[in-house]
Amino acid sequence: MFKIGDLAVYPAHGVGKIESIETKSIGGKKQDFYVMRVLENDMKILIPVPNAESVGLRELIDVGDIPRVYEILKTREISVNGGTWNRRYREYMEKIKTGSIYELAEVLRDLTVLKGDKELSFGERKMLDTARTLLLKELSIVQKVSEEDVEKEVREMLQ
Repeated sequence: MFKIGDLAVYPAHGVGKIESIETKSIGGKKQDFYVMRVLENDMKILIPVPNAESVGLRELIDVGDIPRVYEILKTREISVNGGTWNRRYREYMEKIKTGSIYELAEVLRDLTVLKGDKELSFGERKMLDTARTLLLKELSIVQKVSEEDVEKEVREMLQ
């Protein structure tokens, strides 16, 4: 699925580069692993090649998919029902863990809208930052522009 040097997205961690594909022996059984280095924080992740799809490892979105992301950011309906902050937190975390940039855009939009209405909990503020960071990194790489430029564009859409 991926080759050495490819960029890929690992759910909740963001964009990384496949540095190598290594065979390791675990429990007497040989298995191939993608060795991925996350661009944002330099973390190294080992992903079993046969499980790559099931854990949500995916290619970066195409430039043609960006308008859909922007449409999600521009809408004002919140995707997660009210309830307590910890219930919302769990639902948003599930969305982030899918690895879908569209779900990530919903989390960023929803938390931004909520922030305008009331004080976010510490966990929600942290999640807002995470969603923003993951989204900006992928969009800037796909569009080959700086994260600052993408952030300015996204901030305007969220107003």
